[in-house]
This record gives sequence, C-alpha cells and structure tokens, in this order.
Amino acid sequence: MRITSRYRAACVATALSAGLLLSGCSKDDDTVSTAAGDGDYTIGFVNGNNTEFHTCLQGAIEKKAEELGVELYTANSTQDPGKELSNIEDMISRGVDAVIVQTVNVDALEADIAKAKAANVPIFLTSVLLEDMKDVLGASVVPLAEVGKMDAELVTKDAGGKAVQVGVVAGAPGAASDVLVGGFTDNLPATAKVVANQPGMFSPAKAQEVAENMIQSHPDLDYVFVANEEMAFGALNAFKAAKADVRIVTNNGTERGVEAVKDGTFLGTVSNPAQLTGANALESTVKLLDKDKGAEKVTRTPLTLVTKDTAAQAPAYCAE
Repeated sequence: MRITSRYRAACVATALSAGLLLSGCSKDDDTVSTAAGDGDYTIGFVNGNNTEFHTCLQGAIEKKAEELGVELYTANSTQDPGKELSNIEDMISRGVDAVIVQTVNVDALEADIAKAKAANVPIFLTSVLLEDMKDVLGASVVPLAEVGKMDAELVTKDAGGKAVQVGVVAGAPGAASDVLVGGFTDNLPATAKVVANQPGMFSPAKAQEVAENMIQSHPDLDYVFVANEEMAFGALNAFKAAKADVRIVTNNGTERGVEAVKDGTFLGTVSNPAQLTGANALESTVKLLDKDKGAEKVTRTPLTLVTKDTAAQAPAYCAE
C-alpha cells in the first residue's frame, strides 16, 4: 500500500487486513477503507447510502481504482448531510487529491464544496448535476429526468388513452429522487392523474408502508412509479396483500428487477448500470486531474428501457 507524504503528515496509520483498513485518523474509523495503489493519485469516495445502487457504485469505483493504481478511501454518510460534511473533512485531512461524492441531499453540497474548495481539494459528483458547475471538477450522472420520462412513456403506451390513477413512491427528498420523479410526472398524459406522491426513503419497508396507505386511500389505483427496484419490491408486497392489480414501473435494471419484468411482476424498469456510473466517475476524476484534453467534465450513463419484450437484452447492472 502506498501512503502519500501529505497523508503521512496528517496521521500515522496502522495498516490492517493487507492494507485494506486504515485507522488512527477518522472520527469513525470503521467507515473508511483504502484500496492499495501505486499510481499518482489518492482519491476519496463519500457514498450516500447502502442500497444496491450505492453498493454497486462503490464496487465499480473500487475496481477501477485497482485498475488505475489509485489509492482510494471510502466512507458512507448513511443519508445524513451532517455526516457527509464530516466525511469530506476527514478525506481532506487524509490529503486526498479529489473527493468523489454521492450526495445525500443537493442542499448539502454547498457546504461540502465550500469546505473542499478552501482546502484546494476538488469535488467530483455522481448521480446529480448542479446548475453552476464551476466549483466542481466534474460529474458522472444518470440522466434521471430521462429515466422518469421513459417510465412515463411506458405508462402512457400501456394505458392506451384510458383515464388512469397513478401513484408515486419517491426516494429521499432533496437529491436525485426529485429529478427522477419530476421526469416521470411531467411526462404523463393528461389522462393520467397523480393521486398520491410520498417518499419511501429508499427503504423497502417504508415503501411498503407508503404503498399500503396509498392503496387504502385509492383502491382504484392503476399504476405506481417507484424510484428504485428495492422499494418496488416493498410496494409489491403491499399490493399483493391488498389483492390490488397495480402495474409497477421503476428504475435500476438489477438482476432481480429485470427478472421481475420478465415474469410480468413489474410492467417495466429503466436500466442504468451502476457499474458504468462508478467506473466513469473514477476514470474521469483521474483524467481531469491529469488535465487530459480529451476528458469530458460530465459523463452520462446510457439508459435502456426494459420491458417483457426486451428484458433478455438488458445490460448487467453490477460489476462481477
């Protein structure tokens, strides 16, 4: 394992488990690890949660770091904006060259970016873009508004011009979920009425609770858009228990989600592989630090609408 001189000055670390865990500097040591590297850069990754998306995203970043010889530190903010800022401060203290951030809330980014800018450490974003990107190194994003639009178009096609009631189980307010849901609701036809819109907080249990309340209040519900597949399975439990025939459209393209489309459990999902978002994030960060003239400031993960007819061609979601 290579430890930079800047990090050595900040903290003397004890290497454990073949150099995969560093201790003695973090306020919450068990949340921070490092992949061995022998390249020119040390990069931090601050994750936002522990959903399948977040896990796959981090796995892809770790794999690409190994390929490029980047020393990588990781931390998880567990949907807490205060912890996100603390994690970024910790990364700065470790002497990283840049921090990749999967934010828990776009409102939190102002403080994050200001803190990193003051330390001359650039921030690279995953999943979201800011209106003003001048203080951000770059971003690797899923075109979330387009994801929502694709699901809305699927509902439109399936409804065939009939008047329908639609529910929305959003993720957590204030970040990527808002863009995703907006893309969906803004592109529904006039014949589709959104009768409920509640956050499931990216928790299957919470999504099931939201869906239970939704079907009780709207027993004639026809469709529901769920912000990710993990929550969609939670919502499905509620609809099954109520013996309600509600057609689910969702987002991710995980193996389980694609299988649910194949067997008709879900009407459709939009595949946007987390492995590509993560790999692009790490690779782009390195290129931008290198001032590579061919580097793009923003890269976008390709989307695939997955229906029963196309499920067999769905791309892999997670890196092996």
